[in-house]
Amino acid sequence: MTVNVGDIDRMIRSTLGIVLLALPFIGGMAVFDSLLATILSVVVGLVMLGVAVTRSCPLYTVLGMRTCKV
Repeated sequence: MTVNVGDIDRMIRSTLGIVLLALPFIGGMAVFDSLLATILSVVVGLVMLGVAVTRSCPLYTVLGMRTCKV
């Protein structure tokens, strides 16, 4: 895998991933009464964390983008 996610991008994705994972369970928001919204939030949160850990974003690869210096 090609490294194409920079440090700032990685921190944002980590934070967003954690928030999306926790929100359905501790947020108490009405939108998460729906099972679909809960599943979608958890899946997107896991993808964000996965990209942050591997530092490789498939969408960036397809678009030819990179946010890292290397």
